[in-house]
Amino acid sequence: MKRLFHILIWVSGLFLTTLPLSAAAETTPGEQAEEFNVKEMILEHLADAYEWKIVNWDNGDITVPLPVILHSKTSGWHLFLSSKLHNNEGSYNGFCIAPEGKYKGKIVEKDTSGTEVRPLDLSLTKNAASLIFSSVLLIIIIMGVARSMKRNPMEAKKGFIGFMEMFIVSINDEVIKPAVGKDHARYAPYLLTVFFFIFLNNVLGLIPFFPGGANVTGNIAVTMILAITTMLVINLTGTKEYYKEIFWPDVPKWLKVPVPLMPAIELVGVFTKPFALMIRLFANITGGHSTVIGLTSIVFVTAGMGAAINSSMSLLSVIFTVFILFVELLVAYIQAYVFTMLSAVFIGMARVESHQKEKELIETKHINKQIN
Repeated sequence: MKRLFHILIWVSGLFLTTLPLSAAAETTPGEQAEEFNVKEMILEHLADAYEWKIVNWDNGDITVPLPVILHSKTSGWHLFLSSKLHNNEGSYNGFCIAPEGKYKGKIVEKDTSGTEVRPLDLSLTKNAASLIFSSVLLIIIIMGVARSMKRNPMEAKKGFIGFMEMFIVSINDEVIKPAVGKDHARYAPYLLTVFFFIFLNNVLGLIPFFPGGANVTGNIAVTMILAITTMLVINLTGTKEYYKEIFWPDVPKWLKVPVPLMPAIELVGVFTKPFALMIRLFANITGGHSTVIGLTSIVFVTAGMGAAINSSMSLLSVIFTVFILFVELLVAYIQAYVFTMLSAVFIGMARVESHQKEKELIETKHINKQIN
């Protein structure tokens, strides 16, 4: 625990080094307090980018350039590194990153009338690169654990392998198995993958330096794909009884004909369940990141209020940031747990059997107990 506390203090200090310190150094304390915009800084850190910024320095940012892949209606395909846009006064081959407007932060070009338009953008952005990195890292971790377990299946594991074994068994036996039911083994690979994918990206998002710091699970597109995948698993493997409860539920007929009131409500529920999964994960992760960055920005907000206030508030900022980072570690696990648990519950609800089969199953269990 003491080592974890020291690590979190170190990480909170790194948050300060990843903020725009160069702009603060060029202004007086009074100007800095006026010009520093907390909202812009938070949005900048939450937004996607065409480069992976490591740290800010007075003589320029240290970044990892990413490949830009564009298709223009007038000039065709273009492939270059994002550093080209920054090394050529912000533009390259007629493309530039829009500083403001509805395309702010996105690559645009100007058409014949001088209007900014978006080309087909297939670039590898920071979130996309982090997504690939975390996926490869997850595969390496799980394959390593599987290889170790296969080598000596009866041996008690220690260290990281033992921790991962406990983690996997816990999620499988305490979440997936009770929620899904008898077919839990069929869905365990997907649900375990979802859990560890979300948890790993949540943890990487708390690390402010390369290769962490990307807001993957706080990106609505990523959470939407996860929710859509769960929705497809639910509805493509649902039983006949599940669809019967949607289109012809067991309610009075006047609620079904001539106006299909209950079927309409049940059909809406098919889409609201994954929608809730999407929004829950997106909102909680985004809110957590915003809180950490907002607390860190106290150092810069109070820079023009005098040395005494600034030093005391800076100390308070570090303490609060460390505390929130502890909370965010817990939230990283909770959000992965909740997404997996709700997905398992929804899948279990889609595996419902007919009442007659349930009665037969209960009677069979009762007979077996009497025989034993």
